[in-house]
Amino acid sequence: MSTAQQVPDILSPEFAADPYPAYRVMRESAPLIWHEATQSYIISRYDDVERVFKDKNQEFTTDNYNWQIEPVHGRTILQLSGREHAVRRALVAPAFRGSDLQEKFLPVIVRNSSELIDTFRHTGSADLVTDYATHFPVNVIADMLGLDKADHEQFQRWYTSVIAFLGNLSGDPEVTAAGERTRVEFAEYMFPIIRERRENLGDDLLSTLCAAEVDGVRMSDEDIKAFCSLLLAAGGETTDKAIASIFANLLLHPEQLAAVQEDRGLIARAFTETLRYTPPVHMIMRQSATEVALSGGTIPAGATVTCLIGAANRDGDRYAAPDSFDIFRDDLPAATAFSAAADHLAFALGRHFCVGALLAKAEVEIGVGQLLDAMPDVRLADGFDPVEQGVFTRGPQSLPVRFTPVTHVTG
Repeated sequence: MSTAQQVPDILSPEFAADPYPAYRVMRESAPLIWHEATQSYIISRYDDVERVFKDKNQEFTTDNYNWQIEPVHGRTILQLSGREHAVRRALVAPAFRGSDLQEKFLPVIVRNSSELIDTFRHTGSADLVTDYATHFPVNVIADMLGLDKADHEQFQRWYTSVIAFLGNLSGDPEVTAAGERTRVEFAEYMFPIIRERRENLGDDLLSTLCAAEVDGVRMSDEDIKAFCSLLLAAGGETTDKAIASIFANLLLHPEQLAAVQEDRGLIARAFTETLRYTPPVHMIMRQSATEVALSGGTIPAGATVTCLIGAANRDGDRYAAPDSFDIFRDDLPAATAFSAAADHLAFALGRHFCVGALLAKAEVEIGVGQLLDAMPDVRLADGFDPVEQGVFTRGPQSLPVRFTPVTHVTG
């Protein structure tokens, strides 16, 4: 087993600036590292991360979420296992696929995207992060839940605080305290709304959660609040960064941008390749239930395991030319990319595969399509080079573009 001294530390400024060279060193010569600061074992190869996520032999748990996310969300579906997990997932999953997604929520996605683009479509310039991506998924989720649009800025603040807590690998006490305050504030906001919604069910997602029942089990107010908190943070941060990253990647590869402009059916491929090449979430933790042998050594029972998605998704043993962005690659099928049969690791795999993957796909296909309609000759602002930021989650913090406004919009 290796020690963190042999590769750039995941908490170092060098790593934050560009983790990909460090990922390569880890995969090739240090696939299992004991990291003292986070008290975790770091793994980076595709096969190892895939094994942890799929967990066919029940060697890993999500018990780490008891300290990692419960302080900000409360007890969520991510922490459950066995029948308890299966029932809770069955309660929430139908809203994110099939007829509910198509009939109830696609119009919500279309409307929220259009409203944001309306604020800049006539100007010829925009920052796709601050003007669009950071607002779009949070607005969609709040609308889906039937929450007051006037509170969207508050939701944004809460989810930013939660994501900072989850990515607080260095243990900054102020970030910890802010995250814990958010849990209290969000509960105080949500509980009266949940109680009122139970009395007056509507057609929104919150009403669906209030009424859902599987095998005689219904969700408690705390269950619903925790799920809504998780949905706002996980659904907001990831789709936000995915949309920004898709455009950054396409703008840096003009021939691929032209292909997507010509054939909007390629948006799913651009999203899929972005999830592999520059995933929004770069690391997910699990806990070992037993002693487990992986590449580079053995992990003891009860240890925290940091799975580096950003490294595994560029593993040359899994993908040809892994450091190249290529929406036409033949070793990453888009057809299965948003299911538990995915060939990338950005949504995790196995029983904790992201329940919102199809929602994210719908948001991206609609949002990117509408943006391309509004900006047919979109280009980066003069002299701007997109830069990713973040360690736990990662994406462009700014993406200023220029375009010729169109006089009418189709679709």
